[in-house]
Amino acid sequence: MNDRFMQGHTDRLTSRTVVSGTSSEDVVKLKTSAWSKTILELSWALPDDCDCSKEKVSLKLEVHEETKSRDKLSPGHKLAVLVPFRDRFEELMVFAPHIHNFLNGQNINHNIYVLNQVDNYRFNRASLINVGFRLSRAECDYIAMHDVDLLPQNTHLSYTYPELGPFHVASPELHPRYHYPTFVGGILLVKREHFEKVNGMSNKYWGWGLEDDEFYVRLKEASLNVTRPTNITTGKENSFKHTHDRSRRKRDTAKCFNQREVTRRRDRQTGLSNVQYHLQSSRELTIDGAPVMVLNIALSCDKLLTPWCECKESSPAAAKRNVSAGGSHIKTAR
Repeated sequence: MNDRFMQGHTDRLTSRTVVSGTSSEDVVKLKTSAWSKTILELSWALPDDCDCSKEKVSLKLEVHEETKSRDKLSPGHKLAVLVPFRDRFEELMVFAPHIHNFLNGQNINHNIYVLNQVDNYRFNRASLINVGFRLSRAECDYIAMHDVDLLPQNTHLSYTYPELGPFHVASPELHPRYHYPTFVGGILLVKREHFEKVNGMSNKYWGWGLEDDEFYVRLKEASLNVTRPTNITTGKENSFKHTHDRSRRKRDTAKCFNQREVTRRRDRQTGLSNVQYHLQSSRELTIDGAPVMVLNIALSCDKLLTPWCECKESSPAAAKRNVSAGGSHIKTAR
């Protein structure tokens, strides 16, 4: 991806198209509008068994035409909330207004970027974060790598600028599921210069898991110490709300080709500098008062380097067979 191409797409992030809905019928109209295919799928992804009414959902979703600055808060640092995303519309409807209000409560100037993977390859959380960083770094000087299904509940969980280095908001002592010492997933704040220093995240992690563990090794090799919340009175039961329903949304933990071996080693080939993608389109939405920039991203896959971007075993049944307990086991040998 050359810089001229990137610049052209970065400039397009300010363009907006307007359709606003006030009834369930208006949501249907969105699917026949001039929107991109992916945004239509985003609107259509609300499951039949959602416990929220269609009328309530349609009132929450708006797309604005006017060009406004979102810098309503005090000037200074600005946070890019990077949310890797695919087919999680119901979770997004809850996440966007929650995190927007939570950050406003801390007077955090922020943009929320939904990194919507629209290609047919397996989900690649790390590559999406690399892309989101490239498209947001001109406006924001630090990022939150943020899962869409993890909602902070304790207002003392700080999202302020991580002056001392990477700050792991969802620390092992507080995360509802993962508690091993080197865990840095869920929510991690990283300064722009530090993310660039370690060349971002590996692009080799197609499917679910381990990309955060490899990123931890990158931070450690760069002598960047991860700090975590202190003096938090809540614990793993009530610091966060985890909205992921494992019975309905299976993790793609399948392994094929030599994926298991390669993804257990420190990746010194790929990262922020060589992530390959195409930005298909971008639209700004307002979800229950929360402004959100949706970036429709088609990732590219080098099938000689990572043939497991397409894996026949990446199905719910295969995922169930391959679920692991988690933990950092990344080898650092060069």
